[in-house]
Amino acid sequence: MKTLIKNSLFFIIIFLIISGLFSFFISGETPNKEITLDQFVSLIQNNQIKELVVDRNKLNLLLSDGQRKFAFKEESETLGDVFKNYNIPGEKIEKIKIKVKPPTSNFWLNFVPLLGGVALMIFFFIFLNKQLQKGGVQAMKFGESGVREIRPEEQINKKTFKDVAGVKEAKEELKEIVDFLKKPEKFIKLGAKIPKGVLLIGAPGVGKTLLAKAVAGEANVPFFHISGSEFIELFVGIGASRVRDAFKKAKKNVPSILFIDELDAIGRLRGAGLGGSHDEREQTLNQILVELDGFEPNIGLVVLSATNRPDVLDPALLRPGRFDRKVILDMPDVKDREEILKIHSRGKPLATDIKIEEIAQRTPGFTGADLANLMNEAAILAAVRNKNQIAQKELLESIEKVILGPERKSFILGEKEKKVIAFHETGHAVVTYNLSGSGEVRKISVIARGRAAGYTIKAPKEVKYLFSRTEIINEITSLLGGYASEKIFFNEVTSGAAEDLKEVTKTARKIVTQYGMSEILGPRTFGKEEELIFLGKEFTGEKDYSEKTAQLIDKEMAKIIDFCYNKALEIIKKNKEKIKKIADYLTKKETIEKEEFEKLMA
Repeated sequence: MKTLIKNSLFFIIIFLIISGLFSFFISGETPNKEITLDQFVSLIQNNQIKELVVDRNKLNLLLSDGQRKFAFKEESETLGDVFKNYNIPGEKIEKIKIKVKPPTSNFWLNFVPLLGGVALMIFFFIFLNKQLQKGGVQAMKFGESGVREIRPEEQINKKTFKDVAGVKEAKEELKEIVDFLKKPEKFIKLGAKIPKGVLLIGAPGVGKTLLAKAVAGEANVPFFHISGSEFIELFVGIGASRVRDAFKKAKKNVPSILFIDELDAIGRLRGAGLGGSHDEREQTLNQILVELDGFEPNIGLVVLSATNRPDVLDPALLRPGRFDRKVILDMPDVKDREEILKIHSRGKPLATDIKIEEIAQRTPGFTGADLANLMNEAAILAAVRNKNQIAQKELLESIEKVILGPERKSFILGEKEKKVIAFHETGHAVVTYNLSGSGEVRKISVIARGRAAGYTIKAPKEVKYLFSRTEIINEITSLLGGYASEKIFFNEVTSGAAEDLKEVTKTARKIVTQYGMSEILGPRTFGKEEELIFLGKEFTGEKDYSEKTAQLIDKEMAKIIDFCYNKALEIIKKNKEKIKKIADYLTKKETIEKEEFEKLMA
């Protein structure tokens, strides 16, 4: 569009210049000065006119001294009428050489500018038409998918299973796909049908896309990748057209892999959208179902896809013959995290004091993407400090930055607020220390990071997937440690406990309504959560219980929270002197590490 405007302005300027030039040539040579008829008569009387050329109503004069002047007479008057009206004697007129210019037609002089203008307009029209044709070509390409391809020879982007740490079971499952792409005849000979679609399911950041690239790298085949959201367009039918185009390009290069990321963007349950069956997203999904099912046998195209929301996918996608193989990617455990950190530390100069295993232990709940970000933040921090190597200090600081956000150095607390935060965080730490199964305290700080004015970092002693009622109760008690500490030492509480209380309420409700851990209400769940798909990630809760049961739920929640709060108060009162000592030390030093805290507690 910008190019079209520039070119249009250029042609308009050229047209104006040509018009100006033609106007100049048409005007011809103009005399120096215009005079009145009275002055003209006076010049005749004084014998100063040598030559007179009559050009219609214009009188061009050549004076005796060589000057050129001109005058105008009335259109209706002849030159004789002018002489007669002004009583010019004949002898004066005889001295002047009079010429009459014949009325010649200026056809060419008038036609040439017109012709030039028409030619310029035709040229401009042709140019504009070409631009529109280009736009038409782009419109014709509207249905193309824009799928991106990574060829096997592109070593820079090539990934293998060596570049993927953890997810051992997932890699084992996908090795069958690699074998099929390398040696399909081995499977065909036995009548085996390799899965057409493989769905990678896992939390965001666990490495679904990386694993898909690794499969292509191991099999040494072309890798086509596109996001689910790229199929959807404003115009009806474009999504389905792009699906056809993506599959067509991948089939031309078999054996190959087509990877559709974020499948839930187009694969959600049909019939629940705002537009009903005519919704563009649903038409796109229908085309994917047709392409996956089809009538032709699998000729070497494997469709990999990734999602972190398998619960919202249409059942037709997950039936045998389509995405019939589901590969689950779990969160990395401590050993996996250590391997992932080693992979992401490649090419980074590490100091001799680096302890990768310690970083792995301090990062429970981190995904592969989080750990990659952690190593990158540590490298940036070392560069900012003008270091040549990344030290353990940078890695430890980067953990806090990834979890809580950057350090807010401009956030300066008053002495009273700093003291309140110190006692609050110490309360969390001491209660956690005295409860079994609630993890170990790694660090306490009153330095603001992200939205937190202070924080206590704790980590589980071992990786756990199942939690007992006692462990969940201890977690709630730990969260209430800061609130209880403020109540004991200042006889009032602040708004700093708001986030803790929000988490306490949510966890207590889960104990009663989801985990079946209430002694009174028994082993059942309460309430249904239904997702309103066309409104995005919005849930509506449906009550499947009476008002009397609702009162019991509230009563049970209050009972659990009160029990945990009283337990936290008891621990705080028992360790009052230690808490005061640690809080005063924290106020001065601002940060206490695990070893210091354990010494102070001992």
